[in-house]
Amino acid sequence: MEASRDKSAQEPAHVLVVANETVGGQKLIDAIERRAARGPIRCTVVCPQNTPKRGFVIYDDSARSAARVRLELTLDRLREMGIEARGEVMDPDPYLATQDAIREWGADEIIVSTYVYPRSGWLRRDFVERIQKWSGLPVEHVVVDLREEPVRNVLVVASQTVGGPQLIESLERRATSSPHRFTVIAPQSGGDDGAAATEERLEQTLAELRQAGLKVKGYVTHPDPLLSIRQAMQISPADEIVISTLPKQKSRWLRGDLINQARKATGRPVEHIVFDPDAAREPTEAAA
Repeated sequence: MEASRDKSAQEPAHVLVVANETVGGQKLIDAIERRAARGPIRCTVVCPQNTPKRGFVIYDDSARSAARVRLELTLDRLREMGIEARGEVMDPDPYLATQDAIREWGADEIIVSTYVYPRSGWLRRDFVERIQKWSGLPVEHVVVDLREEPVRNVLVVASQTVGGPQLIESLERRATSSPHRFTVIAPQSGGDDGAAATEERLEQTLAELRQAGLKVKGYVTHPDPLLSIRQAMQISPADEIVISTLPKQKSRWLRGDLINQARKATGRPVEHIVFDPDAAREPTEAAA
């Protein structure tokens, strides 16, 4: 009997963490770490998916993708701390999502992370009090203001590949790890309709990134990418640069050694992302 009690005492408490855009916030991570210091825990992290705003229904997949990116990065951080962690992107309604999570996986206690009031829609709907009353479990409320955390400014350079999934995923991961501001410049493509086509790709990408919760602005620039980078850095200096190009055999930028030239010209770290729109379209065309 004594051995049974000792084994039970050593079992980790199950902490349900409920957060969406603030899931990567340092204050939330700190709160989980403090709880783990009091005794072993395992975490289930629930991210209610953002509801697309009116007129942006086509970006529903992007909102879910952004929530998944934020979730996976947080799970990685918890595992690095030695905490057993799993998670799910769930119903956009945090109350329903939390109820479903408790019914499916159970919980011993809950940590809820929100923005400050009144910015938080969850707090305006009394979510913390409602879920505490419904569950009867201890609930810790953590307020995260991402604006208080250090912000990195990133210059993003892309033209034909500006809407590439690899680029969007990379930016979402950065924004999840810490607060970022992005400036996307799209050097104009060639051809008579180059400016219009570039503008259309850029605007769609900016809308998708904003819908995912990123702070982003962008504009079409001179066709010369290095000149555009230099001018953009004068207007709004960036901490780092992300350049997205076509594959080497198709990219005029790579043939001109743009990546190394950008590093030398700016003295900033440069991440290079490759995307081939033609290869991405092949499965769709084959299916058709």
